[in-house]
Amino acid sequence: METKPIEIERLPGIPRGGAFLIEPIGSRDIFITGEFTDEQLAYAATAEEFVAREILPRLDAIERKEEGLMPRLLKRAGALGLLMIDIPERDGGLGLDKATSMLVSERAAKCASFSVSWGAHTGIGTLPLVYYGTAEQKARYLPKLATGEMLAAYALTEPGSGSDATGARTTAVLAPDGSHYVLNGVKQFITNAGFADLFTVFAKIDGDKFTAFLVERATPGVSTGPEEQKLGIKGSSTRQLILEDAKVPAANLLGEIGRGHKIAFNILNVGRFKLGCGAAGAARECLDGAIRYASERKQFGKPIASFGAIQQKLADMATRIFVADAMSYRTAGLMDDATRALDERAPDYRRQVVDVLDEYTIECSTIKVFGTECLDFVADEALQTLGGYGFLNEYPIERHYRDARINRIFEGTNEINRLIIPATLMKRVARGGLPYLQFLQTVQEEIDDVGRRPLCALGPLGQEVRACEMAKRVIAYTVRVVMQRGLADLTAKQQHLMLLADMIIDLYAMESVTARVLEQTRLRPDADASAELDMTYVFVASANQRVASHAARLLCNELAGEDLERHLATVRAFTPFIPLRTIDTKTRLAERLVTAGRFEFI
Repeated sequence: METKPIEIERLPGIPRGGAFLIEPIGSRDIFITGEFTDEQLAYAATAEEFVAREILPRLDAIERKEEGLMPRLLKRAGALGLLMIDIPERDGGLGLDKATSMLVSERAAKCASFSVSWGAHTGIGTLPLVYYGTAEQKARYLPKLATGEMLAAYALTEPGSGSDATGARTTAVLAPDGSHYVLNGVKQFITNAGFADLFTVFAKIDGDKFTAFLVERATPGVSTGPEEQKLGIKGSSTRQLILEDAKVPAANLLGEIGRGHKIAFNILNVGRFKLGCGAAGAARECLDGAIRYASERKQFGKPIASFGAIQQKLADMATRIFVADAMSYRTAGLMDDATRALDERAPDYRRQVVDVLDEYTIECSTIKVFGTECLDFVADEALQTLGGYGFLNEYPIERHYRDARINRIFEGTNEINRLIIPATLMKRVARGGLPYLQFLQTVQEEIDDVGRRPLCALGPLGQEVRACEMAKRVIAYTVRVVMQRGLADLTAKQQHLMLLADMIIDLYAMESVTARVLEQTRLRPDADASAELDMTYVFVASANQRVASHAARLLCNELAGEDLERHLATVRAFTPFIPLRTIDTKTRLAERLVTAGRFEFI
C-alpha cells in the first residue's frame, strides 16, 4: 500500500451537521479535553466537590427517598451556581458554553439519582424557557430556576404516547375571554414531578395544534400520582402529572401555537447530548471501582488484574470510555463554535441558537446511543470483574448497574435515536444541506480508478486515518446500493435504518478518537500518548470491521449471486486490513490502568 505524509487541507467555517460523513479527517479543528481553561476546570471541581461532600455521604437516604432531601440538595447546588450554567447572564445565569456544561455534568455522575434530578432541572426542565420563552416569561422564572428557588420538570410522555410524542391526548382549550387555557390530561414518567414548581407541558389546542405551556404546580387542577417504584434511579422522583381543568394563563403559552414539536425535539437534542456525556462519566466510576478491586483481589496467589481475562475487560472498558469522551467533547466544540459565530445583537439570535441544536441532530443522537451503551457495557463488565461481590449492594457497582439501564430509554429510546440518525441524513441530502450526492460521485470515480483512492498516511495513526476515510466510502456506497434497490422510502425499513445507523455511529466514533489523538500529539508532542494510541488502535481495528460487516448484511439482504459478489468485492476493496497485536495491546493498557490505580489519559 502506498503511503503519504498526513497533510490535510483545513476547511474554512463551521461544519454542517453530519459533515464527518464526507469531509477528510483532520480538515476541521476539534475541541479536546486538553484545551480546558482553568475557569472551566474550576467549575468542574466545584461540582465534583459538591457531590463528594453532599451527595455520596447521603446515598442511602437518597435511595429511600427521604422526604424533602432531593429538593434540598438541588437548592444547595443552586447556591453554588451549579444550576445556572446553561442560563444566559442577562437572565440570571452564567451563560457558559456546552463544553463546560458537559464537563460539570460528567463530574456529577457518581450518583445517578441525583444527576438525573439535576439534569432534568437544568436541561429539559429549564432550557425550553431559555430558548423559546418571551422576555416576560424569562424574567418571571429564569432567575428563580437559576438559584433553585424554583425547580423544574418536563412533561411530554403520556400513558399512551411515548416515542410518538405528537400522539399526545392532553388537551388545551382557550377560554371564551382569551385569558387562559384549560388543560386536561395525564403525563407519565415525569422526573422531578414530586417536588417541581414549574412544568413544561405539551398539549393539543383544538385537537391538533401540539403546543407547549408553562404550568405552575400551584395551579388549581394540577396534581401528581404516587411515586413509581423503579428498577434503578430509586432516589429520583418519578410520577404522573395529572391535569384536571387546570387553568393556565394564556401568557404562559410557550413558543408558538402548533409548534410544540419543535420545542420538544430540539430540547431533546440537548438532553441526548448531555445524557451521553453523563453516562461516560458514570462509566468511568465503574471502571475505577473495577481497577481497585482487580488490583486488590487475589486468586491462586496473585491479583486477578494479572490474569488475561480480567486485563481484556479493563482494556475494553477503558477504550470505550475514551472513545465516548472524544465523541462528546468534539460535539460540544462543534456546537460552541457554531454558537460563537452568531451575532448576539441579531433580533433572531435565540432562534439561531436553536437552529444550532437542530443542525447537530445526527451527532447528538449518536452520542446518546454510544454513551449510554458504553455505560451499560462497562457496568456489566465491572460487575463481572467483582464477581459475586459485584452483586451485593455494599459495593457501588450494584447501584450503577441498576441505574444505568434507564439511560437507553430516556430522551428517546436508543432504537428511536438509531432511526433518527439515517432519517436526518436522508432529509439533509434531499434538501441540499449536505453535498452527499457529490461525495457519492467521488466514490464511484474511486471505484472506477484505483489511483484516485486515499493513500495510507504516514505516522503512528496512518492506518487509522485511512480506515476512517474508507469507512465513509463504504457507508456511501451501501446507502446508494440500498436506495437503488427501490428502498427510497426507508421509513418502513427500520432494520435497514438501524444497520445504517450503527455504521454511522462507528464512523463518528473511530474518526473522533483518531482526530483527538492526532490533535493531542500535535499540541503536546513530548507527552506520552502510548495509552491513547493503543486505545485508538484497538477501537478503530474493530470498528473498521463492523462497518464492513454491517454493509455486507445489508447487501446480502438485497442482492444475490454474481451481483451480490460484485458489490461485496467493492466493500472488501474499501475495507483496509489493520494488523494489530490485540492481545499484547490490551495487556499493556490493563497494566497501565493498574499502575495508575484509576482511569486517566492526557
